[in-house]
Amino acid sequence: MTAIEANDTAFSAARGTSAQSARKPGRFWRTGAIAAVLWVGSAAVIEFWPEIIPAPYGRELAILSVLVAALLVLVLTTGSLLGKTAVWIRYYGPWFAVAAVGLGIWEVVTAKLAVLPVPFFSSPQGILEVYIDDWARLSESVLHSVLLLAKGYFFGAVVGFTTGVTIGWSRAAGYWVHPILRLIGPLPATAWLPLSFFIFPSSGSASVFLIALATAFPVTILTWSGIASVNRDYYDIARTLGASRWFLIFKVAIPAALPHVFVGLFMGLGTSFAVLVVAEMLGVKAGLGWYLQWAQGWAAYANMYAALIVMALMCSSLITILFRIRDRVLSWQKGLVRW
Repeated sequence: MTAIEANDTAFSAARGTSAQSARKPGRFWRTGAIAAVLWVGSAAVIEFWPEIIPAPYGRELAILSVLVAALLVLVLTTGSLLGKTAVWIRYYGPWFAVAAVGLGIWEVVTAKLAVLPVPFFSSPQGILEVYIDDWARLSESVLHSVLLLAKGYFFGAVVGFTTGVTIGWSRAAGYWVHPILRLIGPLPATAWLPLSFFIFPSSGSASVFLIALATAFPVTILTWSGIASVNRDYYDIARTLGASRWFLIFKVAIPAALPHVFVGLFMGLGTSFAVLVVAEMLGVKAGLGWYLQWAQGWAAYANMYAALIVMALMCSSLITILFRIRDRVLSWQKGLVRW
């Protein structure tokens, strides 16, 4: 079980506990009340403390803080009436409190006291200004990054899965492919940047190749491991029932190896995202990596921080989607395989 999978399992268990707590009538959610007060306090600091470094959208940021506090109060007063949303908010109640304190401290040391040097450190309303005024360019960069990552990740996952199944099932294929994997696999995909930009006709196709390469290696290794670790008794029982070779591959080996395959997909997603940013910085004319490079070149550090936040949310969302796919595909194994 990987660290990501362990965290997801722990969250599911804790979320179930939170759901039971939310259903208990008359139980006062003290953490939510404290978090709501802290968000109101952050709004007061933003609105009423004069700024040394004036920045627009301070009032809008204060309003957003009050809205977060109102949401917490709503959950506090309605209990479990909001369903899964209330359970999720209650589970992350301590994080809401910490976020409010962090926002207040961030506001004080940047806009109010100017402790952190400008322009290297932006205030919270500076980040909000980027999302409001430069959203067109930032959203276009997100779209380009998603499309580029989707193409590279898809091709890498398909090639990695096919190669892993082949060398896991066939000794002859393993004899020829295994040494190549041991030689090329450990090399970081970014090491192939100069060669790939020379071979491929465009920077976009070179970036797709690099992302696919970063994805294919972990998927290949984990798929190969999953196929090789299937209990041989499964094959013997299937053969006694008249199963063909293709039946053994598609109905026995691959389903039994799927937990390993998804571990490889998780690892490939992380490495492909890192390669995506590097490739966009060096050769692609659009995307989040390009946006970071552009912001750094113009010393627009608020734009850079805003892009980093978007990248973090994007990666987290993709991992969540992959978790949902895994849960759906492997639902039949929950009682047989420990996740």
